[in-house]
Amino acid sequence: MVALALVVALCTGLGAVVSRVMAFGTAISPHPPLSTQTSFMSGMNRVNLVVLGYGGAGHDGAYLTDSIMVISLAPNDHATTLISVPRDLWVQVPPDSGQYAKLNTAFQDGFYNGYDPGSGQLAPGPIAGGLEAAAKVSDITGLDVPYFLTINFQGFRELVDALGGVDVNVPTAFTARYPINDDPQINAGWKIIHFNTGMQHMNGEQAIEYARARYVLYPASEGTDFARSVRQQLLIRAIISRLKSPEAWPGLSNALSALQRTIYTNLSLADLAAFTLKLDLAHAAHVGLTNDNVLVDAQSASGQDILLPRNGDWNAIKSYVNSHLKS
Repeated sequence: MVALALVVALCTGLGAVVSRVMAFGTAISPHPPLSTQTSFMSGMNRVNLVVLGYGGAGHDGAYLTDSIMVISLAPNDHATTLISVPRDLWVQVPPDSGQYAKLNTAFQDGFYNGYDPGSGQLAPGPIAGGLEAAAKVSDITGLDVPYFLTINFQGFRELVDALGGVDVNVPTAFTARYPINDDPQINAGWKIIHFNTGMQHMNGEQAIEYARARYVLYPASEGTDFARSVRQQLLIRAIISRLKSPEAWPGLSNALSALQRTIYTNLSLADLAAFTLKLDLAHAAHVGLTNDNVLVDAQSASGQDILLPRNGDWNAIKSYVNSHLKS
């Protein structure tokens, strides 16, 4: 998500050098920077991109996706929908394998084991992981989701710091326990974090704590995947707002360097730029798949807390998503 915000700045001429941007585009995608897989979003067809956030090397469950969000765009009128898909949905991984796991394992499975999309086996790595996760999200939502963008949380932290921090209007105060060190090999214990209601200026570490906090002490509602999805959407808006501020522009070069090391996508830079420039996040529809609408809490045979479709009806999820798309 943060990568999309940065591309807005790059494509509106906030001082990035063309050669630097081209190198960036080559590093983050398997496609040449000025190529297109979407005809630069010039048609009428809806374009869907899934954004996958993960901890990365040095984190426990390095390639488990902590956040999964679909951005659905109708290019002709800029209609934008953000769809938060819970990581705990119990699905077949790999697709159609008969083996079940949480949705957040799909990227990890492709990353380590490769993925066969039906047109030939893809080697292990970020492309296989991204396409496997996108395929599962397509199955769940009923949307055609051919595109993905991944970002690890270290890059998120570095981006916010490069921009001098961001201002987030926190709707719900909460207190949580948070690990002192993300590295699972270092048992440094826990710290207590707290966020007040109202406008808060956050540095990179605070932003990542706000987005990822799971062990919430009070109120319990802020410890759910659903609450984290809302907080991540708030941070997206805050980052985009910061990028539009002249005060942040001197840090864009450092932000670009941070992202080059930490994001990857199967869109070319040109397509990602075109996609970003057509987004209307200020008026976007927000869709959350939760146990308040189409999901229910459950447990797997091994005792894991999971989510399943209400009444076992996967089609109800697809209908719900379709009925809430902005167009």
